[in-house]
Amino acid sequence: MKRSWFAMPYIAWMAMFTIAPLLLVVFFAFTNADGQFTLINLRNFFDPTYLSILWRSLYLAFFCTIICLLIGYPAAFFLASKDFAKNQALFVLILLPMWMNFLLRTYAMMSLLEDRGIINNMLVSLGFERLELIGNEGAVLLGMVYNFVPFMILPIYTALKKMDTRVIEAAEDLGANPFNVFRRVVFPLSIPGIVSGITMVFMPAVTTFAISRLLGSGNFWLFGDIIERKFLESNDWNFGSALSLIMMLLIIASIGLLNKADAKQEGGGAW
Repeated sequence: MKRSWFAMPYIAWMAMFTIAPLLLVVFFAFTNADGQFTLINLRNFFDPTYLSILWRSLYLAFFCTIICLLIGYPAAFFLASKDFAKNQALFVLILLPMWMNFLLRTYAMMSLLEDRGIINNMLVSLGFERLELIGNEGAVLLGMVYNFVPFMILPIYTALKKMDTRVIEAAEDLGANPFNVFRRVVFPLSIPGIVSGITMVFMPAVTTFAISRLLGSGNFWLFGDIIERKFLESNDWNFGSALSLIMMLLIIASIGLLNKADAKQEGGGAW
């Protein structure tokens, strides 16, 4: 019995639930309601309204990824440090929110930020006025960071944990100070984890719609909201598929650019 046969269930699964849906998206994107070939769906994307929504989605996802990197890298660095005694306990605490449902985590954030939420009630009890913490871009960005920062920490932690400590010891023996050890050894070797983390954060952030709907209070839309509404409310599968196809192409292009940062998947080398 050939070992390749064991892959047949996986191949069948991928064909039915990945390849076939993607082909349907492409088909609907280039056809109209009557099934005739057309480019009108792609042309409609260039409406200024949709372009502005796409721009908002991209820059919020970009800032979410940057903030997650700024938070996640130091956290992963300390967790991977052999001198940090509580790393296992904190690692479990970082993983703990991921065991909860995505929507439950977002609803929990709503209970903190809403007008009668915990934060505003605390401010009032201290004699301050209530703040408008929900229904704006800041709330959506905070929700994105809260939900996606573990996906930045885990791949960076894995890359740092697998690092050969003898390389660091050799750099120290050669007279490198801690800053140069980090700059020329640790950081370049952790680039594969950074690239994976950026990919795992940016992709869901740029396509999210639940966070913007709940924490944005419907005050503004992201690109994921437009796609969802075209499919579920407008029943316009053709234009929704065209928007989905464009989003997929943008994500593939961003992944290609990230992969160039570490083409050999082995770190960036010494600076």
